[in-house]
Amino acid sequence: MIADIKTIYQMLKPRKDTNHKDRLENFYKNQTQNYDQFRKKLLAGRETLFRELNNRQPEGTWVDFGAGTGASLDFLTNEQLARYKKIYLVDLSPSLLEKAKSKVWKRGLKNVEVVTSDVTIFQPPEYCELVSFSYSLTMFPQWYRVLDHCYKILSPHGYVGVVDFYVAEKHPLPGLQCHDAKTRHFWPLWFSYDNVFLNPDHLPYLLNKFEKTHLFEGYNAIPYLPVGKVPYYSFIGKKS
Repeated sequence: MIADIKTIYQMLKPRKDTNHKDRLENFYKNQTQNYDQFRKKLLAGRETLFRELNNRQPEGTWVDFGAGTGASLDFLTNEQLARYKKIYLVDLSPSLLEKAKSKVWKRGLKNVEVVTSDVTIFQPPEYCELVSFSYSLTMFPQWYRVLDHCYKILSPHGYVGVVDFYVAEKHPLPGLQCHDAKTRHFWPLWFSYDNVFLNPDHLPYLLNKFEKTHLFEGYNAIPYLPVGKVPYYSFIGKKS
């Protein structure tokens, strides 16, 4: 619990960084020790997403954008990971990626490369069969450019997988969840303090750009915050 309190303090600590890379690094560098443990409570749906993605596309090149500590690897066995030709863990935070490098080394994963790069300029040497975003799309200021870039580097019929917080549009598309006004206004304000931007346009953009093969919308409690649950979604789409 003490480690969680320290993590929460770092999340609430005021910052005056001027660019996206500095904001990310200064936000995460003092959270790395307890990062994975705290996020297990905070970030729902990750294990299900990565297992579903592996069932659909268990080979080829996989790019995990906003990979952080490489938590995506934790949900698959070495045997499953070895079937991919290449796995790229891409992030802008050196502190988090150092932990990812340690995981890769400890597990002896020869096909995994850790890359410090802006997502929109990372260019793999060949088209990818799989691109994933695990609670990272809300961290990108120009998220639409990120998804457009994802589409470009995907091979024909490649898959994209996203799990993240969100809020619904005021008048959502038929079949999608509708959130009340308190939910739609409170959570974006709460998360924006840490430069995490819950956006009602993310899910409709994904549905418009990719052929949906899986969608789940749910809620998750925030640790030590007794004020309701935050909405999240899990989406898998195919490049048409």
